[in-house]
Amino acid sequence: MNSRRYYVFLLLLLSFSVKAQEFNQLNSSEIRLGLQKLNVVGSVLYIAAHPDDENTRLLAYLAKEKKLRTGYLSITRGDGGQNLIGTEQAELLGLIRTQELLAARKVDGAEQFFTRANDFGFSKSPEESLKFWGKEQILEDVVWVIRNFKPDVIITRFPEDERAGHGQHSASAILAREAFIAAADSKRFPDQLKQVKTWQAKRIVWNTFNFGGTNTTASDQLTINVGLYNPLLGKSYGEIAAESRTNHKSQGFGSASQRGDFMEFFRHVAGSKAKTDLFEGLDFSWGKLPDGKEISTLIKAAENIFDATQPSKSVESLLKIKRLIDQTEEQQKSEEINKLILACAGIWFEMTSNEPYYAAGDSIAVKLQAIARVPTDFKYDVSINETLSKQTGLKLSPNKITTVNPLVKFETLSNTQPYWLRLPQSIGSYSLTNTNENGMPENKDPFSAIFNVQIGDQKITVKRPVVYKYTDQVRGEVYQHLVVAPPVTASLTEKAYVFNHNTPQKISVQLQSFRDNIAGRAEVQVPAGWSVTPKTVDFTLQKKGGFEVKEFTITPGGNVSNGNMTVNIRVGNQTFNQGFKEIKYDHIPAQSLFPKAQAQVARLDIKTTGKKVAYIAGAGDLVGESLKLIGYDVTNLSAEQVLSTDLSAFDAIVTGVRLYNTNPDVKAMQPKLLDYVFKGGVLLLQYNVSNPLLIQNMGPYPFRLNRDRVTQEDAEVRLINPEHPVLNFPNKITARDFEGWIQERGLYFATEADAAYTPILSTNDTGEKPNTGSLLVANHGKGKFVYTSLSFFRQLPAGVPGAYRLFVNLISKQK
Repeated sequence: MNSRRYYVFLLLLLSFSVKAQEFNQLNSSEIRLGLQKLNVVGSVLYIAAHPDDENTRLLAYLAKEKKLRTGYLSITRGDGGQNLIGTEQAELLGLIRTQELLAARKVDGAEQFFTRANDFGFSKSPEESLKFWGKEQILEDVVWVIRNFKPDVIITRFPEDERAGHGQHSASAILAREAFIAAADSKRFPDQLKQVKTWQAKRIVWNTFNFGGTNTTASDQLTINVGLYNPLLGKSYGEIAAESRTNHKSQGFGSASQRGDFMEFFRHVAGSKAKTDLFEGLDFSWGKLPDGKEISTLIKAAENIFDATQPSKSVESLLKIKRLIDQTEEQQKSEEINKLILACAGIWFEMTSNEPYYAAGDSIAVKLQAIARVPTDFKYDVSINETLSKQTGLKLSPNKITTVNPLVKFETLSNTQPYWLRLPQSIGSYSLTNTNENGMPENKDPFSAIFNVQIGDQKITVKRPVVYKYTDQVRGEVYQHLVVAPPVTASLTEKAYVFNHNTPQKISVQLQSFRDNIAGRAEVQVPAGWSVTPKTVDFTLQKKGGFEVKEFTITPGGNVSNGNMTVNIRVGNQTFNQGFKEIKYDHIPAQSLFPKAQAQVARLDIKTTGKKVAYIAGAGDLVGESLKLIGYDVTNLSAEQVLSTDLSAFDAIVTGVRLYNTNPDVKAMQPKLLDYVFKGGVLLLQYNVSNPLLIQNMGPYPFRLNRDRVTQEDAEVRLINPEHPVLNFPNKITARDFEGWIQERGLYFATEADAAYTPILSTNDTGEKPNTGSLLVANHGKGKFVYTSLSFFRQLPAGVPGAYRLFVNLISKQK
């Protein structure tokens, strides 16, 4: 046998790569699974509407048991959901849920895709969903994913009718079925065919279900037992699914592991109908390709001789397999064999930056590290040729790290704003600057290292994103995306500011530098007739990462009641108008974005009484902060403080959304809160969901919660008790106060309320019966108790004037 030399040439180029994350070396069990997967040439695509809709147990089974390339296409990013872990809403929540999906996919082994559809909130019909989304453009997106992914089978989570339980659910099934047909039609979306080919999946099926009181399974449907145990992983697919699903933390989807047999059911939708097996009539073997039988035989032989204690023994056989695979059009399999060769050869490499943030045009110091973790008697040489730093021929000794430190300069890279947030979006969809990014879960990395690994006569090209790595005292080693920022940003603390009449208000703007020695001028633009003092301020930020807070006094005036306030930053002959925001949670990578340095401003005609409000946080909202904007003194109380504080000092107490779902201390707090009301206080409870409730009696008198909601934000609101004090003191509430609301009227309405409660409003979506459960008020002793399922947690941060006026009335009490 001729002596073979293994050379690793690492060539760093400005290019794009996959998502930034640490590179995890495959262990021997994963290598063996990879060898098994290499011998399966097939794919399946699962389609649903939102993050957490996917069947993680089925995905894990398909990816790790059937060894199929498995994908999940979520039509939306879940922007319209609720948030149990923080105050982020809308597109910020969509960022979190995107990363939660990616974390879930790391566990169950599937890939993740999206369309540009925006989750605008709960929808009661697919017609409404498709209208808001723009059916044709979202259908085009689904077709694009299908033509790229080339699934043999498509599976939907939901049916096309009301059994789906949500208009967006059923709309996702309609889009999937129509895309199944359109993807194979060269007349549909022909511009895509410049880059991809038409694709006809074999069949599309619906993964029926039995949950939420709806059972759509039947004995005549196709079934798969997905409750199997994988000894190489040491887990069943029910256990993997629980771990995967628990990543949906913002939705409170922590799941218990399930073990043992579990049947999934499938109903035919279109295409070739399977009679006994979901994959009936499909050939997933290499034998369907020219020369494929030889590839399959070699893969089986490689698996049979694989030595878990010395994976490097398999490199020679894998190189033979790679040579044949590279002659086919199976790009996915080429990537898989490359990964297995590197794993068996024990080759690891990465590039990290010295700092987390850079501005376009900066030079950055990076660290390139590589190692060949092979036995000391490994008979092949391993060396590095790194062209940018001109360091060549660096020999890697077995199991010893080699480090080089090149200097790289950014040139024309744009900032790393999430690609779907670069342009203003409509209520139903995001706008894209580059349609080729469509379908991707997140941005391509701004800067990547291209490693050309030469092994024998085979070259393996692998990209590694340049990432920032640091050590946290609690979490250990942490990787995060490299952030490319504007040279300077201007961040506002609120998305909306409200002004009472023409009373001036101070606005703070935080200027932050992403480069040394930044000097310039900041100015604030306000609506016509309003004034700002000072008109401009000069600033100098000497150190990168430094920040300075500038204050401007905004005074409403003229005839304009609302509009936008924008901060512009002039540096030399350039103008910047972006802020900087980071979202940090331990279960997902840190997310950075650069929203426009703009906020809504609104002048309210509002009277207030009482000043001291206590706020007891629930799942997370910004209502307390919103009350501060109109002059309230808001004190945040923990459960311990509620129990130890004299509550009579407060004019009103407000509980955060879903407090009674999330905080077990409500059992201890409730008696004291009701006693506070009885003695003359005002207690307002914001919405909770009907299940699970930690206590059943949230008020002084009985009422229940149902799942009713009014999703049309412009639905008519009728004042059924117009003389009631909450509609007259201190502000006169009229139908005009319900104009300009966003996303919805309310959710999880009250029902079966005791006669002691007075319903105040009646509202309903088109075609439905009037519902009086959105706002209940009751006197209790000397005080007032309010339960409201109106979505104030969305309206107040958005600066909706009428919502402010009504909320003030609800926490006010005539003496």
